[in-house]
Amino acid sequence: MSVSLTFMCAPVGDTRDAVFGDGLLSEHGLREARAARAALPPYSLAIRAPSIRCAETVGDLGLEATVEPALRDFDYGMWRGRTVGDVVMDDPYTYAAWLTDPDAAPPGGESVRQLCRRTAHWLSSLPHDAGRTLAITEPAVVRAALVHALSAPATAFWHFDVPPLSPVSLTSRGGRWHLRPGHISPEIAGTTRAVPMPCTAAQDRRVLLWGETVSDEGYGLFARV
Repeated sequence: MSVSLTFMCAPVGDTRDAVFGDGLLSEHGLREARAARAALPPYSLAIRAPSIRCAETVGDLGLEATVEPALRDFDYGMWRGRTVGDVVMDDPYTYAAWLTDPDAAPPGGESVRQLCRRTAHWLSSLPHDAGRTLAITEPAVVRAALVHALSAPATAFWHFDVPPLSPVSLTSRGGRWHLRPGHISPEIAGTTRAVPMPCTAAQDRRVLLWGETVSDEGYGLFARV
């Protein structure tokens, strides 16, 4: 038997107000979720991260979803509730380390490697009779899932673009994961999702889910659709 799991990321707010942690969807994000509703295929089971934005996304998609704590976002520790700009001004070295060293973490928070291990453990525990499952979650969790599914090093984490409300499907057959990027709905194409990410990370290349690589001088705050 095989496991079929599709991830979709909840939209988040404008870059000007981007903070580490949870928050309500913006009006633009709500419109994106409502636009994606009509194109959503049926699933046997829907699950979601425990965040407010994921709960709102599920509601606007017209779904009933079970909360799965393992799909929660990074633990941002002392950065939670602060803007990226504030953190960069106050502690630029720790912030830079978090973006380049998978074992570095925000003060009192979670490292990239810890998130990847948490997500890998959850993926390995999925029952084989769950049917087609939809998971509404955070961009960081999808990145961690891709690291595990592709057997990539944790340093690849920041190289994955995860557009909002664009399905990314993983299928497990015989203990091996296979990746199938989904189509972007015409109603939401051309949007940009802001997330607290590196403004100037120490990487030159970015791997897109569609198997291309591009130069990326401004790699960071935007995941572009």
